[in-house]
Amino acid sequence: MRRWPVVVAVTMLFMTWGSIQLLSHGEPTLSKKPFSEFPLAIGDKWKGKELGMEQSVLDILRLSDYMMRVYAPSQEGQGRAMPLWLYVGYYQSQRTGSTYHSPKNCLPGSGWQFMESDQVSVPVSNGHSILINKVLIQKGLDKQVILYWYQDRGRVIASEYWAKGYMIWDAMTQNRTDGSLVRISVPVTTTPEDAYQYSLGFLQDVWPLLLDYMPTGERVT
Repeated sequence: MRRWPVVVAVTMLFMTWGSIQLLSHGEPTLSKKPFSEFPLAIGDKWKGKELGMEQSVLDILRLSDYMMRVYAPSQEGQGRAMPLWLYVGYYQSQRTGSTYHSPKNCLPGSGWQFMESDQVSVPVSNGHSILINKVLIQKGLDKQVILYWYQDRGRVIASEYWAKGYMIWDAMTQNRTDGSLVRISVPVTTTPEDAYQYSLGFLQDVWPLLLDYMPTGERVT
């Protein structure tokens, strides 16, 4: 199979992005609620705690805003008292090298191996569905199910490649490169399917709140 069309396409992509870097001007200031105000109690079902991250990690990520939370059922008998982790890393601009790190790169760097990887359609509020990544990772005897996606300028995107493509397009047409990585992590204590269903319930509960803390796709002037 000839690979030159792919090489040409990738080369043009990077050339276009380089031109944007050189010719771009300041991006608009976006209205966004800070994640510090994101509720630790989600309805009467979940209670959480902010964990934060070490300064050395923040220096590498160069985030504009973030939250690193652990949540668990708020009432005994309301499902398993198993914790899950919610991470959202937000960038006001991704023009100067500050950008989200794909879990496909950072998790193996931390010793986790990808055992399974798939994209799944998840029903959320108002009859809509979102396409996200579902992966099973393992390190030693520990396993986790990870749900993650990119939430950029009103879009939910599973693919890193589409995320980069949309970022270039929006930079040219809207002068915006803001975006977020959203990740939900659940330890596997019984089966991966049980962990997935557990994380899915949390995602559906947190989704309406999450939308209030993300910039929309509306054109900003």
